[in-house]
Amino acid sequence: MKQFFKYVLATVVGVFISSILVGLLFIGLVTVVVSSLGSSSEPTVSANSVLHITLDHQITEKTVPSPFDDISIPGTPNTRSLGLNDIVARIKTAKTDNNIKGIYLNVSTVNAGFATVRAIRNALIDFKESGKFIISYSDVMTQKAYYLSSVANEVYISPVGSVDFRGLSSSVMFMKDALDKLGVEMQVVKVGTYKSAVEPFILNEMSAANRLQVNAYLNSLYDGFVSDIATARSLDEQAVRRVANEYLIQFPEDAVKQKFVDSLIYRDELLVKLKNKVGIDQKKDLSSISLLDYRKSSSVSGTSGAGRIAVLYAFGDIVDGNTSGDEQIGGESLSRELRQLREDDKVKAIVLRVNSPGGSALASDLIWREVSLAKKAKPVIVSMGDYAASGGYYISAAADSIFADAGTLTGSIGVFGLIPNLQNLFNNKLGLHFDVVKTGPYADVSIDRPLTAEERSIVQGGVNRIYQQFMQRVADGRGLTVAQVDSIGQGRVWTGSQAIELGLVDRLGTLDDAVRSAAKMAKLDSYKISEYPRTKDPFESLFKTSKEKVKMWFLKDELGDHVKYLNDMKRVMQNTGIQARLPYEIEIY
Repeated sequence: MKQFFKYVLATVVGVFISSILVGLLFIGLVTVVVSSLGSSSEPTVSANSVLHITLDHQITEKTVPSPFDDISIPGTPNTRSLGLNDIVARIKTAKTDNNIKGIYLNVSTVNAGFATVRAIRNALIDFKESGKFIISYSDVMTQKAYYLSSVANEVYISPVGSVDFRGLSSSVMFMKDALDKLGVEMQVVKVGTYKSAVEPFILNEMSAANRLQVNAYLNSLYDGFVSDIATARSLDEQAVRRVANEYLIQFPEDAVKQKFVDSLIYRDELLVKLKNKVGIDQKKDLSSISLLDYRKSSSVSGTSGAGRIAVLYAFGDIVDGNTSGDEQIGGESLSRELRQLREDDKVKAIVLRVNSPGGSALASDLIWREVSLAKKAKPVIVSMGDYAASGGYYISAAADSIFADAGTLTGSIGVFGLIPNLQNLFNNKLGLHFDVVKTGPYADVSIDRPLTAEERSIVQGGVNRIYQQFMQRVADGRGLTVAQVDSIGQGRVWTGSQAIELGLVDRLGTLDDAVRSAAKMAKLDSYKISEYPRTKDPFESLFKTSKEKVKMWFLKDELGDHVKYLNDMKRVMQNTGIQARLPYEIEIY
């Protein structure tokens, strides 16, 4: 008994001491965070400095602040990153900053869509108009990294480096055989010949219609990709295509031979070139500042004035409810933002920045309603990012005017429902059986049995109704007939360049172009720009960080890019109701 109490006492003391240590650790962490927030002084930019740009992080539409941005915590993934808004704004500020003499572009890969990459590329082209230099150097470059680097005055790679240039491809993972082995049947109800969001669950390869549309928009993207590179490097477009088609860049020397890079150099030689460019002695240290630390401009800015233009960001999946996640658009939360901007007399125009593959049809319609009401009160302009497809196009259709990038993927006007049938999994794989007593023929609709013909007919009727409503929304907003919308709808995806010809988009342009258009429609000679939703207090977000988000941080740290497959499966399992969604997450390499 004495020994028992001894162990109990030791356990209690151990728990007590551990609790104190954990508490002290938490207090220490909070102290460090508070200190970092309180001392977030802007780093000094010395004279004759170089702006160092690396893009080795996920690029979202808008910077999402984190309390851990300025501190390093052992054992935790690095989450420091910039959104497209701040990347472009900081490059724009550097253009007129007398202390910044040029840019050192150090990019190996770019984790973003084509429209995002082009927006950064256009900002770099604008920077060059100041007469300042851009030097690009990297050990290796993916195709998107090279596309970005091609605007530089000088492009270099390491003598043992490489430029990956093989043309574009789009791939998707098909899961039918895996689901068959698990005993899972995905029951599909859809409208749209090209609405292929369901294909990964019922096929092992693309349908003929889907292959047709992917081939069309991929080649549309590729045409612009090749043309931009050829122009930047003073090459013939056919020569650029030949390099990809014949895989002519296999070794570093090949990149020089094909005039894709200017020379092969080591980093010490790069340092010599940068010092010569800024005009300092080779014995002195080169002054540089990273884009992450260059905080002279943290948001979109405009001229001062009484009028205000609101830039409202809507990026991520469209979901039901009041969610305020970093990469989700809540139907209720975005509707509320639009309503508040509509009722705010200081806001003279709204620019809705959309980067979404779609999602819930219900949430999309709620947002569409608020866009329609806002348009009656003040100008509403849509600026499209990488995606504004399906539900993303639904919420855009009512705007006064729509701007897109040539590489934006849009359209996908179609609807589907996906209902899993797990009967085979339960009965034959797990040995589980269900019996039911019900008061009506439809009372037991469930995932443990297949839909009856009558039940499938009911679901199909709901899908058809929403598709008709979707087409009517587009027809009303774009001045088209429903028949015209149906002819370019059917779930088909288009690039921004193609969408202009079809009447789905008004102009190719950047977010800045959309803002200027909004100012013109509102008859504002001077104005200031405010971004919405308002940036949350990063310290407050520390305590609201969900368990799911923490798990995803560590999973991404371990799995890297492969975490997207886990996200795809999770998204499918979370889908409820009828969906207006892009065929799938399109990865173009």
